[in-house]
Amino acid sequence: MSKPTVPELLAQPKEQVLEFLGKIYEHSAWIAEKFYQENIEKEDYDGNIQNVNDLFLAMQSIVDNSSTEEKLELLKAHPDLCAKIDQLKSLTEESQEEQSKAGLASMTDEERSKFGALNEEYKSKFGFPFILAARNATKYTVLSAIEGRVHLTRDVEFAGALVQVSKIAWMRLLAALDTSGHKGFLTCHVLDTQNGCPAEGMRIHLHRLSPPEHAGFVKEFITNDDGRLDGGPALKGEEFIVGTYEWTFYAGDYFARKNAKTSGVPFLNEIPLRFGIDDPAEHYHVPLLVSPWSYSTYRGS
Repeated sequence: MSKPTVPELLAQPKEQVLEFLGKIYEHSAWIAEKFYQENIEKEDYDGNIQNVNDLFLAMQSIVDNSSTEEKLELLKAHPDLCAKIDQLKSLTEESQEEQSKAGLASMTDEERSKFGALNEEYKSKFGFPFILAARNATKYTVLSAIEGRVHLTRDVEFAGALVQVSKIAWMRLLAALDTSGHKGFLTCHVLDTQNGCPAEGMRIHLHRLSPPEHAGFVKEFITNDDGRLDGGPALKGEEFIVGTYEWTFYAGDYFARKNAKTSGVPFLNEIPLRFGIDDPAEHYHVPLLVSPWSYSTYRGS
C-alpha cells in the first residue's frame, strides 16, 4: 500500500485518519482524536494543513496545551528501553523498529547491566521511563544520554522527555507519509579563508548514506567563480530525501592549484562532511569555510 500525502490522508473518513494518526504518539490515541476534533471537524477548517510540518505542528499543539497530568500519562505510555526487544510484547510495531535500529538488542552484558542500573535510578527519581528518539541513535548515544540526564532536576527532565516524544512523533510522521512533493532543497558555498575569496574550481562529491534503499553516489560538482554550485541546488524535488548525507571536498587539489604553502603530506586533503536532512520542506545550506589548515561549517538556510 502506497503512503498517502497529508491532503490525501486528511481527506479519508474519520476512522481511517484516526487509525493512521493514532500510532504517532505511543499508546496515546487521544492526541489524534483531539487533533481531529480541533481541526478537521471544525466548520471553518479551510484545508490549511497541507504538509508534514503543518500536521506535526497541529498535533504537537495538542500535547503542548494538555495538562501536566496528561503529559505525564503520555510519558508513562512509552516503553522501557532497558528491556530486551524480544520481551517487549506490549510495544507498538513502530517502537520495536526504532529500538532495533538503535542496536539496543545488541548491548553486551556489561552495557546492559550499566544501563539497567541507570534506568532504575532514572525511573525512581522521575516517575516515568527514560525516553530517547532512538531511530537514529546508537546504543552508545543511549548510554551517554541516560548518564547525563539522570542527574537533571525533575522539571528540566520532564520538559526534555517531552521534546524526545516530539522528535519520535516527527520521525514517525516522516516514515508514514509521502513527502515527495515538499519543496526542500540543498545548497553549498565554499569560501577560501586563506585568500579571503570564494573557492572557485573546487571539486565536490555528494553521497547519500541513508535511507539504505536510496544510498549511494549522488553527483559531482565544481564550484563556480562565486564558490557556489552551478545549476542551482545540489538536491531538490524527488532527489531531496530525508536522510544522512556526506559532502567530500577535495581541498588538497584546490590548494595545489592555488600554489598554497602546505606540508608534504597535506594536513587537509579530502574533507568529508556528514550531515542530516530532517525536514523535506526546508532549505538546507551546508557550506565550507576552509584553509590548508582548518575548516568549519554550519547549518544555513
